[in-house]
Amino acid sequence: MSAAAKRIIPLLDRVLIQRVKAETKTASGILLPEKAVEKLNEGVVVAVGPGNVTKEGKSIPVGLAEGDRVLLPSYGGSPVKVSSSKEDDFLLYRAEEILAKLQ
Repeated sequence: MSAAAKRIIPLLDRVLIQRVKAETKTASGILLPEKAVEKLNEGVVVAVGPGNVTKEGKSIPVGLAEGDRVLLPSYGGSPVKVSSSKEDDFLLYRAEEILAKLQ
């Protein structure tokens, strides 16, 4: 992860995710072309916002932490461009949009 991505601090219940890249080489060592490699719906949590606040002023924390592996929906999320990293794929999601936490 780049230092520029560490400077991004999500607000409220937002979560910054770095999408996991699919393998470009098979187990036997054959290199796969880019078009044959599909995007995985898996990511790693880079940063987490403090959580939402109810109308009564009660804080609702986000149930994720940095380093958690998560299952992402097929569509959604806001792409985030980080100037120093061209190959890294960062997305900003609301915590409620994330499908599951992987173990």
